[in-house]
Amino acid sequence: EKREPPVVRWLQRGYGWVLERIIRRSLWASAAVAIAVLIGFLALPFLKHGESMLPEFQERDLLVYWEGPPGTSHPEMVRITSRVSRELRAIPGVRSVISHVGRAVGSDQAVDVHAGELWVSIDPNADYEATRAAIEGVVSGYPGLYREVLTYLGEKLREVRPPSDDLITVRIYGEDFEVLRAKADEVAQRLASIDGVTEARVVDQVEIPQVEVQVDLAAAQRHGLKPGDVRRAAATLASGLVVGHLFEEQKVFEVVVWAAPEKRQSISDIENLLIDTPSGDQVRLGDIASVRITPTPTVIRHDTALRYMDVTASISGRRIDAVARDVEEQLGQVSFPLEYHATVLGEFAERQAAQRTLLTFALAAVVLIFLLLQASFGSWRLAALIFLTLPSALVGGVLAVLVSDRTISLGSLVGFLTVLGIAGRNGIMLLSHYQHLEREEGEVFGPGLVLRGARERLSPILMTASTTGLALVPLIVAGSIPGHEIEYPMAVVILGGLVTSTLLNLFVVPSLYLHFARRWKRVEDSGPATAGAAD
Repeated sequence: EKREPPVVRWLQRGYGWVLERIIRRSLWASAAVAIAVLIGFLALPFLKHGESMLPEFQERDLLVYWEGPPGTSHPEMVRITSRVSRELRAIPGVRSVISHVGRAVGSDQAVDVHAGELWVSIDPNADYEATRAAIEGVVSGYPGLYREVLTYLGEKLREVRPPSDDLITVRIYGEDFEVLRAKADEVAQRLASIDGVTEARVVDQVEIPQVEVQVDLAAAQRHGLKPGDVRRAAATLASGLVVGHLFEEQKVFEVVVWAAPEKRQSISDIENLLIDTPSGDQVRLGDIASVRITPTPTVIRHDTALRYMDVTASISGRRIDAVARDVEEQLGQVSFPLEYHATVLGEFAERQAAQRTLLTFALAAVVLIFLLLQASFGSWRLAALIFLTLPSALVGGVLAVLVSDRTISLGSLVGFLTVLGIAGRNGIMLLSHYQHLEREEGEVFGPGLVLRGARERLSPILMTASTTGLALVPLIVAGSIPGHEIEYPMAVVILGGLVTSTLLNLFVVPSLYLHFARRWKRVEDSGPATAGAAD
């Protein structure tokens, strides 16, 4: 017979003494499970769910996405970007600032000269939080510009998923811009009246002044001109026409035919532009067309074949799901013309879709796990015993999150899954050992069987918990430092869950097994037909 070390024998004696008294009062075990689950449920409302499951990674290289209103000139963007670059370099802790405006020839970025990027590198010895706050303070000091401070990973996520600072977005689809704008204003007014909505605004189409030439067909016909001829000639003189390229020193220069600058300074100058006629004469553009300045959208937003306009809502002081229900109710009271409709998008809609998908797969996994447990033990009761005690193993992880940052993130979820795996494995091994003692070693079912099996499984259970916990101690001691944004919350949850899962498997499962298996044995001994019906 294998001789256990003195420390293990001492632990087994003390453990057996405590477990024997718990087994005599089986209601204690059931009450412990109920109390643990109740504590976990009471702690859930105090936990915070972040806007994203991914944590904010504390990378030392930041990207400032910088965009002015459409139509902003290149010299103006260069002036503003140069100024903010100087301010950023003056911040203590900033090591370097690199910037660019527009896009390079052949670049894959679909941006114009009114957009740019600044790469800011933070010194490794600088205070990350203070330096980043100072960077965001400088960037926010330029009103009228869209700006976003991102990490490298955040920038990569932004490339595949458009940013959405607003949790709820109502997208209105239709054809006519004026109808879309009117309905968007109505929706914005309704959203602003909802409790919890701090700001509701219409993301309107940005318009810039543009010269419009409307050809007078009768006047053009008198001079033998077609409308297309007039428009092409006017566009060439006013906007220029690329007719070739010049290559010099590995640089490409466009060859453009264009009217002299002094000939296109005003509407009157454009009206005085001379258009060649088929007869060889010339005629003023103002004599055959009307020239005026009209507002023109810079970007036409559309989804598939429909144009759209967004109404965004920022939320504060109320749960997002409650606000979303009120938004749906308000949208139901808006009357839309034929072929116009609205849908709710944004961070909330994406989160709801992800939660539905996760819930579907989770339910399928739960059913599969339960069936596997039943196949392993050959009993629905024993499968239910392991299955129903697993949630109480997570209570320690929930309490650990509560006393740390109270935020559920990706690392926390990984930690909860790890605790479930450890608790389930220990419970399955414990019950399998009970069955082995009874079937293979002839141990009579009863308190003696439970006490012996629990003492023999004490060392593996404690070894699993202690080795896992010791491996996580360095992550806990280091804290939430750059590079540990996922590992730290995971370690917190696992360490807290190890406490409750170990107590569960050592003191609760043995007592409940004696109660559940005793009733199962009675049914099994009563006859094959009755046993088959019970199982």
